Amino acid sequence: MGARLDVSAGGRKRRRRHEPIAEINVTPFVDVMLVLLIIFMVSAPLLTSGVPIELPDSSASPAPIPSDANPLSITVDPDGRIYLQDRELSLDEIGAKLSVIAKLRGQDPVYLRGDSGANYGQLMQVMGQINAAGFERILLVSNVREAN
Repeated sequence: MGARLDVSAGGRKRRRRHEPIAEINVTPFVDVMLVLLIIFMVSAPLLTSGVPIELPDSSASPAPIPSDANPLSITVDPDGRIYLQDRELSLDEIGAKLSVIAKLRGQDPVYLRGDSGANYGQLMQVMGQINAAGFERILLVSNVREAN
């Protein structure tokens, strides 16, 4: 018949030990995001093709940027060397490699990067090899000139 009164000494209430915390700690999340931001800022310039050439200027409107993270690019430098991505190949080798790639990548566009000092005839030969391998979409890469 006795009733129990919950009176604690000093007006303090006792908390349970295993009570969930209602606060979200965002510090680790912010730390990870800042590290990822720095990594992407450093690696973004490296995503372009590694063969240094001077692209010609053009006032044409740019093509849409592909969703593919690794577009297929072929580069012709001023000395006439041909590169598939960053690997140097001869004109005959490029046709054989591209025909194998065409079976795997389907109708992906090929980005042809030609130096402004490259031989125009050789660029046309490379375009012929690309087309003969089965690629129908060949995009010529250039610097976009600002409209005055």
